[in-house]
Amino acid sequence: MRLPLALTATATAVALALTGCASAPEPQAEPGASSDLVEVRGDFGETPRVDFPTPLVPDATQCTELVEGEGDYLVDGQQALVGLAVYNGTTGEEIQEPQGFGDQDPLPVVLGANTLTGLRTGLSCAREGSRVVVVIPPEDGFGDAGNAGLGIGADDSLVVVFDVQEAFLPKANGSPRITRDGFPAVVTAPDGRPGITVPDREPFETTEVEVLKQGSGETVEDGDRVVVHYTGVLWDDNTVFDSSWESGAPASFIVSEGSGSQVIPGFAEALIGQQVGSQVGVVIAPEDGYGDAEQAGIPAGSTLFFVIDILGVV
Repeated sequence: MRLPLALTATATAVALALTGCASAPEPQAEPGASSDLVEVRGDFGETPRVDFPTPLVPDATQCTELVEGEGDYLVDGQQALVGLAVYNGTTGEEIQEPQGFGDQDPLPVVLGANTLTGLRTGLSCAREGSRVVVVIPPEDGFGDAGNAGLGIGADDSLVVVFDVQEAFLPKANGSPRITRDGFPAVVTAPDGRPGITVPDREPFETTEVEVLKQGSGETVEDGDRVVVHYTGVLWDDNTVFDSSWESGAPASFIVSEGSGSQVIPGFAEALIGQQVGSQVGVVIAPEDGYGDAEQAGIPAGSTLFFVIDILGVV
């Protein structure tokens, strides 16, 4: 059975309506007496010189944006590249050498359930280009257990300085496009998660790519490392076999037409030449996927379908 164009157009309209419901993110913490007492000297992106009176132990996590960034505030599940300096807010001692500043590669961080509550809350005050001071009380940090390895006791607070050097998109933000008849239907929830319906028909004989949302950002080139969200399903039964959305964090891969690629050929083909902000759908024929070998529960000879949000190029 072929999926009619009208149904595909309806799915696109529903996706527009759903994504339109999302509101701009707001910070989950505010400046306070503690965060405002932290003095940070030095240029954005360079190793900061940090001073503050001790002890600083606020009742709740506080954040002060010292250098204003641009765009939306960070949200759960979003990945950013940061410089990071961390101090014991009770003693004033530096917990570790600052990382990700100057000539050092910035650190990738993802806001999510596995992040300390205070860091997750504090980073919600940041945007790309922000320098943010976050002061975290013990209960939002390491709690009653502290962290002996870092020299943090049960009653110790944390002072953290972030320079958010780059923030990747939390989801594709391009303009929806209508796909051909017979292509799987995709409806996107407000948080970006795709819902996929594979049509009841034989799969395409070759790998086929459709742009579901057309972005306007940087173009992915052969050999680039990309940051993506993706969901993959089996064509035969629409079973999800892998999804970065389920893991709670975007993935990062090198995509190449050659031996340096970290993904299967069909996945790389779908991304090279596309723009950041795009969402692409790709039907991957077995020869461009895992071929005749079973792979992590994927039957041999399987045709695959991926929905991929291109969030950035590193």
